[in-house]
Amino acid sequence: MSSSLSGRTVLVTGATTGIGYETARQLVELGATVLLHGRTPEEARAAADRLVAVDGADAALLRPLAADFTRLEEVEHLAHAVVRDHPLLHALVNNAGIAAPERHTLTADGNEIAFQVNFLAHYLLTDLLEPALTSDPGGRVVNVSSSLHRSGAIQWNDPQRVRRYSRLAAYAQSQLALTVFAADPRVTAVSVNPGVCQTGLLPLYGFEGAPASEGARHVVRLCDPATEIVNGAYYDRSEHVAPAVAATEDRTVKRLNKLADLLVGHSV
Repeated sequence: MSSSLSGRTVLVTGATTGIGYETARQLVELGATVLLHGRTPEEARAAADRLVAVDGADAALLRPLAADFTRLEEVEHLAHAVVRDHPLLHALVNNAGIAAPERHTLTADGNEIAFQVNFLAHYLLTDLLEPALTSDPGGRVVNVSSSLHRSGAIQWNDPQRVRRYSRLAAYAQSQLALTVFAADPRVTAVSVNPGVCQTGLLPLYGFEGAPASEGARHVVRLCDPATEIVNGAYYDRSEHVAPAVAATEDRTVKRLNKLADLLVGHSV
C-alpha cells in the first residue's frame, strides 16, 4: 500500500481491541496520526502503550482518547475535544461495537444499548465532527458494518425493542442503521463489511474467523486518499457491492436521521 496516509489524522473508535486496534496499528505504520479511542482513559492509554511496546509504533503518532458510548454526553465531550485539538480530521473510522446482550438493556440515555453504542453514538460523533471532516476535501468516514445488516429491520415505532427483543435482531438493526447512515449526504462516507474475524463479536457469526489484521486491511484501504470511493457505497471487504435495499433509499436515510436526531437529543 502507498504511504499516501502519511501526515493524515484519523480517529478510530473502539481501537483498543480487535479490528479497531489492528486498524490503528496499520495506519500508524503508514505514517498517519491516530486518535485512538477507548471506553476509558486507562484502556485507551494501555492500547497506545501496547502499540508502542509490542508493535513498534511511533508514540508521537498516537493520541489516546476516551468516551463511554453508553453515555452520549461523553461522546459530545470527545467530539468537542477532537474539533478543538484537530480542526482538520482526514478520516473517521466508526468501528466501536458490542454484541447486543442476552437481556434487553437500556442505557442511561434510554436507548437500547447495541443501537446506541453501534449506531447512535457514531451518528452523534460524526455529526459533531462534520466541521473537521469537511475541512479537507478528501475527508471521509468509514463505517465498519456487517453482513448481518442484511437480516436487520429498523423498528421505527419501537427502535428500543421494548415490545419484542432478540439479541440478534437488535444487533442486526444497529448494523443496518450504521450502513444506511453511510448514505447521509452531509459527509463523504462508506460502509464496509470487513469479513468474519477473530474478535469479541465472533460468537454472533460462528466459531472461525480470519485474523483481525485482515479485516483491518479493508478498513485502512478505504481510509487511504489514494483509494477512490463511491460516496454512500457499501463494500464487502474490498469489493463494492449492493447493500440491503433500505440502505439505498433516500426516504429511509431521511427517516433514520430524523429518528437519530430525536434519540440523541440533537437538532441538525
